[in-house]
Amino acid sequence: MPQLAWLGLGNMGRGMVKNLVEKGSLSSPLIIWNRTVSKAEDFVKTLSNATVASSPEEAFSKADIIFICVAADKDVVELIATAMKGNARGKLFVDCSTIHPDKTNHISDILNAASAEFVACPVFGAPDQANAGQLISVLAGPKAAVDKVKPYTKGVMSRLDVDYSDQRPGNATLLKIIGNTFILQMVEALAEGHTVAEKTGLGPENLHTFIEALFPGPYTNYSKRMLKGEYYERDYPAFHVDLARKDAGHALKLADDAGARMKAVEVADAHLAEVQKAEPEKGDIAGIYGSVRMEAGLPFGNKK
Repeated sequence: MPQLAWLGLGNMGRGMVKNLVEKGSLSSPLIIWNRTVSKAEDFVKTLSNATVASSPEEAFSKADIIFICVAADKDVVELIATAMKGNARGKLFVDCSTIHPDKTNHISDILNAASAEFVACPVFGAPDQANAGQLISVLAGPKAAVDKVKPYTKGVMSRLDVDYSDQRPGNATLLKIIGNTFILQMVEALAEGHTVAEKTGLGPENLHTFIEALFPGPYTNYSKRMLKGEYYERDYPAFHVDLARKDAGHALKLADDAGARMKAVEVADAHLAEVQKAEPEKGDIAGIYGSVRMEAGLPFGNKK
């Protein structure tokens, strides 16, 4: 059985690791590294079969399959550069981060040239879905490598696999970036609808009843977060505004390079920029509601 390592314990990573340890049939403790080592040490105390690496180098040297789940493109690039300083031959790197497809393909080429394997495995879902093992995994890369990753996705970290075997790894992150624009546009539509409902006297609660009846699932969940004020009252955002803008920027660049436009994304990204100003530390993607409210002469927060 291969030795697994996991790098990155953000909002998504913690839930994915929990399920990997509990349901991944690991033959040896999962090696975990996080930039803030103390967070990894505290988290490991809640797990039954995991250990902490003091550095990425330690995790790379001891593992056969290395999962990476970090925030930004540069973080992935730095970790791969670190791995390349050691012996990457024969190891399988699995990137669950959301990065630009061109960067994904570039990393794949670097690792393949070093006789290592690479699979892109971005995931769809919120932190609570990660915790419940209900994500959607998108896997792309050589089929033989993808098959090595599948025992840890569907039924473990995910409820469903989107299988792009033998396709360029960048196709997985391309789908992830485009897919995330649907979430962004959904939040924009909800924010505008609730704001107009409040301004016209219909009331956000009445609109929410309609949303709950016709659009169960993500629409209802985001609508609840808006009405409860979670978009600005949470201690830590579920989907940080900086990451949402990173994804929007990638999507807009991809569209521009292809000779197309995503005008709805442009509008939503402009609102995200206002969220960054209003809540720079804990701004959430759902904070678009606050931005739209301010445009309508209402306060950012919806609590009286």
